[in-house]
Amino acid sequence: MSEQSTSASPARRRRADADRSRTAILNAAAQILGEQPDASLEDIAKAAALTRPTVYAHYTSREKLINAVIDHVTEEVVAAMDAIGTPDDQPAEVALVRLLDASWRAAERYPLLRRAQPAGPQKAHDLHRPIFDRLSRVIRRGQHTGEFGRQLPLDWLLAATVALAHAAAEEVAAQRMTAEDARTVLSDSALRILRPT
Repeated sequence: MSEQSTSASPARRRRADADRSRTAILNAAAQILGEQPDASLEDIAKAAALTRPTVYAHYTSREKLINAVIDHVTEEVVAAMDAIGTPDDQPAEVALVRLLDASWRAAERYPLLRRAQPAGPQKAHDLHRPIFDRLSRVIRRGQHTGEFGRQLPLDWLLAATVALAHAAAEEVAAQRMTAEDARTVLSDSALRILRPT
């Protein structure tokens, strides 16, 4: 074994350990902050079976950790949207409902998303960009086929659809609606906005 590969091996192990710790922190934080919004970094460290200094080594503040968790969960939501696929021969209405269902079911596992929002409007916009991109493709296709109207700007339709998703999540968090009812109402409401008048 060469001197270079021997010296690289401990570095690779350290990176792998750091990646495992980061994943454990994010998963634990996503769950515990959803159930206990005021949970401390020490509570999260305990849930992740790590020490508090380890958590601080990765995330120097609670705000940075929350934003990292939201990023992490958003990646899962986007992956769920991509997993279902939206074939071009599928009606745009069907494709849109499938995307909304997939994103809702993925986000539903993380109550944190119902309570926490990223710091600042630009961060929120950047965070939703991958979701906007996927919804945009389907909405444009629906406008081309005549399933969706062209009266309103695309950016407004995207923002309104995401706002409806947040409103549905807030209703579930306040226990004014079941998750299943909220999912149905979200799809129905989005389609009412998008259909031609």
